[in-house]
This record gives sequence, structure tokens and C-alpha cells, in this order.
Amino acid sequence: MPPTPRQRAREAAVDDIKRIARRQLAEGGAGALSLREIAKEMGLVSSAVYRYVPSRDALLTALISDAYDRLGATAEAADAELERDDLAGRWTALAGALRDWARAHPTDYTLVYGPPLPGYEAPPETYAPAQRWFEILIDVLRAGSDEPDPEDPVLCAQLAAVRDRRSPGAPLGGIAAGLAAWAQLHGLVALEIHGQTDFVLGSGAELFGHCVERQVRELGLRAGR
Repeated sequence: MPPTPRQRAREAAVDDIKRIARRQLAEGGAGALSLREIAKEMGLVSSAVYRYVPSRDALLTALISDAYDRLGATAEAADAELERDDLAGRWTALAGALRDWARAHPTDYTLVYGPPLPGYEAPPETYAPAQRWFEILIDVLRAGSDEPDPEDPVLCAQLAAVRDRRSPGAPLGGIAAGLAAWAQLHGLVALEIHGQTDFVLGSGAELFGHCVERQVRELGLRAGR
């Protein structure tokens, strides 16, 4: 059944609220996010905006879920173009999808992978969107990496908790390797989108590509036939 005019009007209003909120975040960070100012820009009384989003935290949750889902969709589209046994190609494509998406959407990237937002704790509904990109990385590692399990029992317990939440059945060595590679990729991306590689290299593309190639070799990810 197609949406009613009332439903379409509501969806349009929510989209406007999110668009203005993203601009506020881009211009002033999380402290600039103001439902009152959003209502003012939309020509609404301040109380009217609460018909669409019940609170500032609810708006943040919607923005965070949207950002994770967009990154996840970008990664899934890149991964779908490659053969399942081309593990090197899949890893490279997933890393590139992260960098490309972050460069195109730096505000969204900073929202989900930047410093924690003061006074905000992400609720469970953000967890599934947050896992989409990472779970593909783990799928690649599960298929191709034979990393040994770490010897540290505390680390193994931590990794087992991650595995049980996100990737049941994955080897602990693969989880550890995935987390290390995940951290390196995000470090490179964050430095680049915040301009920290410009004065050293001029462009972060070559360093990023070099590091991804090293990851593929070190993780033992084979190319497809």
C-alpha cells in the first residue's frame, strides 16, 4: 500500500529535521545540535518538532543509525561485485568503501567514529547497523585468515565476548586480526578527513593503498582465481 499524503508529509518533515541537524553538527559539533533551532528554521513552534522526534537523543540515534546503514550499504554493494573467493579483492574493496564514504560524508563519519557524545549513550537499536561493515570484514577473515589465537587469556576472553555478540563461530585469531586492521583503517581515514595527512603527504590515498596492500599480505588473503 502506498504511503498516504499524511505519511509522506511526516517523512518529508523528518528528512528536513535530519538535514538541518547534520548541518548543525557539521558547523558546530554535537553541542550545536538544537531542536529549538531546527523548529525555528522549519517555521514551527518549538514544541511542534517533538511530534517528529521525541528528544535530542532520539534524533542523534536516528542520525547514527542512518550513518551506519549508509556505510553498511556502501560496503555491501562494493563486496557484492566481487567473487566470494577473491578475499584480497573483497578486503581492498571494503577498505576503499570506508574511505570513500568517510570522505564524502565526514560529518556522519565523525558522528559514529569520533569522540563519544557527552551525555549520550547509544541504545541497542544502533548495534545492528553498526555491525554491517565490520561483519563483512570478519566474513573475509573467517574464509581466509589462519591467524593463531592470542596467548593472553584476558584478551582471549575479550575477543570471545566480541565473537559471541557479533560473529559466532569466528576464530579468535581472526577476530583479533580484524580488530587490529579495523583500527588501522579508521586511524588512517580519521587522520585524512581531519586534514592531518595533508601537510605530511599532500594526499592520504597512496598511504592508505599501501597499508591496505600490507594488510592483505599479512593476513594471508588470497586473490580469486
